[in-house]
Amino acid sequence: MTMLQTMQKKVEAEGEKEKELFDKFMCYCKNAGGQLSKSISDSKTKMPDVAAQIDESIAQKAQYGEDLKKHQVDRTSAKGAMAEATGLREKEAAGFAAESTELKTNIAAFGKAITAVENAMSGSFLQSADANILKNLALSSADMLDADRSELTAFLSGEQNDEYAPSSGGITGIMKQMRDTMAKSLADATAQEDGAKATFDQLIAAKTKEVQSLTKSIEKKTVRVGELGIEIVQMKEDLSDTEEALYEDTKFLAGLDKNCATKEKEWAIIVKTRNEELLALADTIKILNDDDALEMFKKTLPGSSASLVQVKLSSKTTRAKALAILEDARGNKKDDRQRLDFLMLALKGKTGGFEKVIKMIDDMVALLNEEQLDDEHKKEYCNIQFDYTDDKKKELERTVSDLATSIDDAKEGIATLTTDIEALDDGIKALDKQVAEASEQRKEENSDFTTLIASDSAAKDILGFAKNRLNKFYNPKLYKGAAMLLQVGVHRNVADPGPAPEAPAAFKKKGEESGGVIAMIDTLIGDLDKEITEAQTEEKLAQEEYEELMADSAEKRAQDSKTLTEKAGVKANTEAALAQHETDKKDKEKELYATEEYIASLHAECDWLIKYFDMRKEARAGEIDSMKKAKAVLSGADFSL
Repeated sequence: MTMLQTMQKKVEAEGEKEKELFDKFMCYCKNAGGQLSKSISDSKTKMPDVAAQIDESIAQKAQYGEDLKKHQVDRTSAKGAMAEATGLREKEAAGFAAESTELKTNIAAFGKAITAVENAMSGSFLQSADANILKNLALSSADMLDADRSELTAFLSGEQNDEYAPSSGGITGIMKQMRDTMAKSLADATAQEDGAKATFDQLIAAKTKEVQSLTKSIEKKTVRVGELGIEIVQMKEDLSDTEEALYEDTKFLAGLDKNCATKEKEWAIIVKTRNEELLALADTIKILNDDDALEMFKKTLPGSSASLVQVKLSSKTTRAKALAILEDARGNKKDDRQRLDFLMLALKGKTGGFEKVIKMIDDMVALLNEEQLDDEHKKEYCNIQFDYTDDKKKELERTVSDLATSIDDAKEGIATLTTDIEALDDGIKALDKQVAEASEQRKEENSDFTTLIASDSAAKDILGFAKNRLNKFYNPKLYKGAAMLLQVGVHRNVADPGPAPEAPAAFKKKGEESGGVIAMIDTLIGDLDKEITEAQTEEKLAQEEYEELMADSAEKRAQDSKTLTEKAGVKANTEAALAQHETDKKDKEKELYATEEYIASLHAECDWLIKYFDMRKEARAGEIDSMKKAKAVLSGADFSL
C-alpha cells in the first residue's frame, strides 16, 4: 500500500509538474508567436523607412557639400574684397598724410610770412627755410596769376624794400589768398579722407560680418556633414541588422508553430496515458484497502497477552531512544601634361592668330586657380572633419568603456543575487520538505495513536467479556448480566447444539485457578489503561510541539519569502539595467564603428590631398607661371634678356 500510494503521489506530482511545464510552454508559444509576429511586422515597416532615411541623408549630405563649397567661395571672395579695400585704403591714407602734411607746412609758412610782413620783420623771415618753401610754392603753382607770382617771387627773393608799403600790402593779400585756398584744400582733403575712412570701416564691418557668418555656416555644416556621414553608416548597419532579424524571426516563427502543434499532440497522449495509470493505481489501492480492512479486523482479535505487553514495551523503548537521538542533531602630374599638350597642339595649328591660345591660357589659369581654391577648401574641410570625428571617437570610446564597467558590475551583482536567491529558494524548499515530513510524521503518529487506542479499547472489551464470563460461572455475584453478553455476542455465531449428549459426572469448579486467571485479566486491563493514558499524554505533547514547529516554520518561510521577493525585485531591476547598459553599449559600439568607418572614409578621401597639397600647389604655381610667361610672349613681351 505504501509503495502504491507513493507511486500514486509521484505520478500526480509529475503530472502537476509536467502540466506546469506544458502550460508555461504553451504560454511561451502564444506570447513568443505574438512577439515574433509584431517584430516581423515592425521590421517590414521599418526597412522602407530606414532606406528612405538613408537616401534622404545622402541627398542632404550632398546638398550640404554644395552649400559648403559655395560658402567657402563666398568667404574667399569676401576676404579678397577686404584685402583689396585695405590695400586701397592704405594707399589713400598715405596719400592724404603726405598731402595734409605738405598743406599744413605751407599754411604754417604762409602764416609766418604774413605775420613777418605785417610786423615789418620780413628781412629776417626772408632768411628762413619757410621763405624758400613759399618761393618754391609760388614758382610751382599753376593757379596763380603771373603778375602775382612775379611780385611774390620778387618779395621772397629780397628784391623789394621793406618800407615799400603798397608792395607789402599786395604781397600780404596774395599770401592770405593762397593760405585760404590751401586751408580749403586741406579741409576738403580731410573731409574726403574721413568719408573714405568711414566707407572703408562700413565695408570692413559688413565683410567681417559676412565672413563670420559664412565661417559659422561652414563650421556648422561641416559638423553636420560629419554627423550625416556617421548617421548614414549607422542607418546602413541598422538596415542590415533589421533585414537579418526579419529573416531569423520569420524562420523561427515557422519552426515555433510546428513545434507548438507537435507538443499539443504529445501532451494529449501524455495526459491520456497518465490518467490510465492513475486509474490503475486507484483501482488497485481500492482493492487492497478492502483486503486491508478485513486483515485489520482480524488483527483486533485477542492474541497472547504476554507478547502484547512485550511488543508494546519494546515499541515504546525504541521510540524513546529514537526521540533521544533526534534531540542532538588612414598635382596629378598626368593632368598637368595633358593641359600643356593641349596648348602645344593649339600653337601648332596653321590658321588664325594667338587670341584663341591666349584665351585657352586664360581659361586654364582660371581653372588652375579654381582647382587650387577647391584644394584649399577641401583641405580645410578635411581638417575640420578630422578634428570633429576624432573628438567624437574619443567620447564614444570613453562611453563604451564606462558602459562595459557598468555591465561587469551589474553581472557581478546579478551573480551574487542569484546565489542568494538560490540559497533562499533552497532553504524554503528544504523547510517545506521538513514541514511536509513533520506533517507526514505527525499524521503517522496520530494514526498510530488512534490505532493503538482502538486496539487497546478492543482488547479491554475482550478481556472484560472474558472476565465477566468467568465470573458468571465462578462468581455469579460479580456477573454483570446479559447486556454485555448481548453487546459482545453480536460477534458470535450461535448454532443449534443439537440433542444433549450423555451427561458426564458431577463437575467440580476450579475456583482457585479461575481466581488467578481473573487476576491476570485485571492486570492486563490495568496495563492497557496505563498505556492508553501515556499514549494520550504523548499525543498531546507531540501535537503541541508540531503546532509550535508549524508556527515557527510559517514565520521563517514568510520572512524568507519576503527576502526572496525583495532580492528577486532587485535582481530584476539589475537585469533590466544590465539589458539597458548592453543595449546602450551595443548602440554606442555601432556609433563608434560608424565613426571609425567615416574616419577611414575621410582618410581615403583626404590623406592623399593633405600629403601632396604643397606639391600640387607648387606644381600649379609653376604651371600658371609658365602659362603667364607663354601668354606674355604671345602678347609681344621679350624674355631674351
